[in-house]
Amino acid sequence: SWPHAVDVAIVGAGYTGLWTAYYLKQREPALDIAVFEAERIGFGASGRNGGWCIGAAWGVDGLMARESTRGRGIELSRALFDTVDEVGRVCQSENVATIPFRVEHIKAELDRLHGLGFTERDYEWLPPDVAQQRLNITPNHGALHFKHCAVVQPARLVLGLADVVGQRGVRIFEDTKVTAIESGNVQTTRGVVRAKAIVRATEAYTESIAGERRKVLPIYSMVTATEPLPAALWAEIGLAAREAFGDGRRVVIYGQRTLDDRLVLGGRGGYDFGSKPLRYVTDAHPNVQRVKALVPKLFPMLAGARITHAWGGVLGVQRHWRPGVAFDRTTGIGWAGGYVGEGVAASNLAGRIMADLVTHRASALTALPWVNDSARRWEPEPIRWLGAKLLEQAANRADADEFAHNHPSRFWGGLFDRVIG
Repeated sequence: SWPHAVDVAIVGAGYTGLWTAYYLKQREPALDIAVFEAERIGFGASGRNGGWCIGAAWGVDGLMARESTRGRGIELSRALFDTVDEVGRVCQSENVATIPFRVEHIKAELDRLHGLGFTERDYEWLPPDVAQQRLNITPNHGALHFKHCAVVQPARLVLGLADVVGQRGVRIFEDTKVTAIESGNVQTTRGVVRAKAIVRATEAYTESIAGERRKVLPIYSMVTATEPLPAALWAEIGLAAREAFGDGRRVVIYGQRTLDDRLVLGGRGGYDFGSKPLRYVTDAHPNVQRVKALVPKLFPMLAGARITHAWGGVLGVQRHWRPGVAFDRTTGIGWAGGYVGEGVAASNLAGRIMADLVTHRASALTALPWVNDSARRWEPEPIRWLGAKLLEQAANRADADEFAHNHPSRFWGGLFDRVIG
């Protein structure tokens, strides 16, 4: 039945909204909670991502780099480490160096992290011969092994989470678009719902709600999957422990080995004019084709393998390129998101923070730097589109220059790094 009034209304049935519902029910089982979803459960990046559940997030390094915020950055980093265990799928991740000069950069970063108190139980250096045994990617000059990561089947995770909260009494209304949010009321295409507390968990789809324009920049991530590969090929590729992997380029790539022995490879896919996300991304999209072309380039042994699946998810970026969580007790309205593509684990932490904020509980989580860390709005079009394209161009040019010349790209790389902080 239609909920004319609830205790908590959550807008968005992705990871953030569902984790928030889960932890709210854990803290106060009697709460009447309804979740409203414009499409279906997990329609956005929650159901369409590369399957990394990584204990890291954009902006943490910046906090740890500044003496005034170093302690808070370390607390946030360790909270993200614990989040992978909280989601329940601990495994391994490798950040691979595919350009020789990056080896010294990675080692310097490792020294810095160890100097902050992190140990080899968190990060360790794998020399080229060991890294090559773990992952036979071309080229491979060694790897930073990050221990706080898991791999998941993203759609199963979000659908399973929806089942769990449903069993606890949370009502989920799919095909119900929210058009506006105001204190005490949620306006939907099916009617108005009164709510004591409202949580906006719309990530890249925030633009669709009145008054929320330019809060979040939607950027695509494109993913491909090969056919199931035989054991002989996997013996050549590696990933015997199903490690997740990525490299240090700016146009991010990431991958994993699935339970049914496919190689999944993903990469960043850019921004479209007007911030209106595509409803579906097809195999014909040029950025999907670009990711597909990387498979045999990075793994020559897969030159004859069929790529049977391709998809795209749209992620959200705040203007300052880091996540945030906020709840205003006066209006009863909160929001969480802006994960910059690292939201599988981060959304769980955001959901726990939000549950404490909504139930007015002071905790170690509500003291983390994400709380009330909102950014200014993005620039209007066409400035936003031009800026996004310039950033994309800078990333592509910097990566190409560094691969060609084996030294840092000072102009294009410096421009990219300055913009994203």
